[in-house]
Amino acid sequence: MRTDLIRKTALTAAGLAFTGGAIVGPITAAYAAEAKPASQTQSDRKPSGERQLGVRYEAQPNFYYCGPAAARNALSVQGKNISVDAMAKEMGTTEAGTNSINDITPVLNKETGKNDAYRSVEISSPDADAKQTDKLRADIVKTVDDGRAVVANIAGTTTDTDGAIHSFEGGHYISVVGYRDNGTIVTIADSADPNTASYEVTVEHLADWIATRGYATS
Repeated sequence: MRTDLIRKTALTAAGLAFTGGAIVGPITAAYAAEAKPASQTQSDRKPSGERQLGVRYEAQPNFYYCGPAAARNALSVQGKNISVDAMAKEMGTTEAGTNSINDITPVLNKETGKNDAYRSVEISSPDADAKQTDKLRADIVKTVDDGRAVVANIAGTTTDTDGAIHSFEGGHYISVVGYRDNGTIVTIADSADPNTASYEVTVEHLADWIATRGYATS
């Protein structure tokens, strides 16, 4: 996978500022609770093309730990509890951020215990096309159905399904921990602010948010 098109993430203090959003879904109940083991999350499928994974959410402790925090929140759905400092060390995170999704995917594999649990996927164009969006939707559904969360490197501004704006012009990492309507709507776990720990976006908005960067998926 080419890395030159996946821009370096340097989450600035200004990039942490966004408005609106409500804490919804299983993150609310799991905020201070233990994560569900993978065997439990397997039963969260609903008949209407929906699946939500239980997250033991943790906010990032500083402006540049979004990569380690997103990976840590993603791994919590598997029942794992790994410190963000340990994750940052493995990813080579500095005050400039975590370089790319390619630095996160190997760590997800290591902590999952399978060399091929995750792979990196690039959306190299400035805007995602229909094929890239459909692939992202299918990847999210498969990964969540496997009891794992997707980690995505995003940049720019998007609007969630409640109309709230989330802006990370300097770049950011998030976890995708659920879906509904067969993956048309996806659930985000966002480490930037515990007041907006969880929100939903359309998969089209997420694909455009990832554009020029990449994501880690099954």
